[in-house]
Amino acid sequence: MNQKKIVAGFIGAGGIARAHAFALNSLRYYYNDSPEIKTEVVCSASEKSRRLFADQFGFSKALSINEFVRNYQIDTVYILSPNKFHFEHLEAVIKMPNVKRIYIEKPVCSTLDEEVRIGRLAANHSDIKIQTGFQFHFIPAIREAMKLWSSGKLGKLVHFDIKYYHGDYLQKEYRDKRTNRLTPAPDGGAMADLGSHAISLAVAFFGTGLNIFSAIQSGNFKEVPADSDLYSLITLFDSKTKAAGTVAASRISSGTGDLLNLEIYAEKGSLRFSSNTPDYYEYYLEDTGTWSRIMTGSNYKPFTSFPSGHVPAGWLRSMIHAHYEFLSGEKGESFVPDITHGLAVQRLVRETAENLMKFRKSRT
Repeated sequence: MNQKKIVAGFIGAGGIARAHAFALNSLRYYYNDSPEIKTEVVCSASEKSRRLFADQFGFSKALSINEFVRNYQIDTVYILSPNKFHFEHLEAVIKMPNVKRIYIEKPVCSTLDEEVRIGRLAANHSDIKIQTGFQFHFIPAIREAMKLWSSGKLGKLVHFDIKYYHGDYLQKEYRDKRTNRLTPAPDGGAMADLGSHAISLAVAFFGTGLNIFSAIQSGNFKEVPADSDLYSLITLFDSKTKAAGTVAASRISSGTGDLLNLEIYAEKGSLRFSSNTPDYYEYYLEDTGTWSRIMTGSNYKPFTSFPSGHVPAGWLRSMIHAHYEFLSGEKGESFVPDITHGLAVQRLVRETAENLMKFRKSRT
């Protein structure tokens, strides 16, 4: 990595910002060519929270958004604010004169109008690298599984099933602490928050030709708005390949922990990954009639395998590598979700909200 010192600014001082601060601080342990990073500014609506964050994680300044955009030292911005502010903050920082890179957490925006405007902004500022926060692409097993799928060895896609399940919102105490995530879709809800990661995998593996055919939801608690889905499932169809599949997201699946499952069925074989066994992916070939189980560990060749290719990677490890590819500009083996990908995912998230509305109306 041949980078000068990076001067980073965070917009957001919540839990996800803490994870990104950890990832930036950890880069030098994993990559010998990690750049020098100065965490210059953290910004949030609450002066107290941003000052506490700055003090705890080594940021030089804690500023308001108006002060943030006038700081000409910043060349790298992380948009980690609440979902409904992502577009507003992207629109503000993309015009900062020295910004070269923007990392924006998902969802990139909320409305069709914002999607269109982001497309224009990205086109008008094509010299700025924009990466979206779908870090599951950087899990070694998923990286390797995508390479296998892209090789064509498994043949033409027939159908797929992807799900991302949690169970935390079954607990009232948990729901009460996170009311800001219970806003109506597409800002909030299980599909926007969790399912967008699954949709991102579907788009990365199968392309942007997927369209929603239907959507359903379930789960009912009196303090949760009816238009904030706790569990939802969408059916997808690709008119070009005639392939179909499902994506499901849940906040109320008991005992699942943090469960991501990917299953792909094709004419010459199948492929599967589960976060229950995150160091492996498996594939089956029709011509041999056998399953193969491939161990990946923390292998990020050609860049690094620290601490070992046999050590589990984990969620935070994948985020560290997402930062490496974001900051380095190196062409590695990962699928890097740029803003075009982020908008493709957001289209499906928005259309999910529209289809869920139809479903709710059909029940009344």
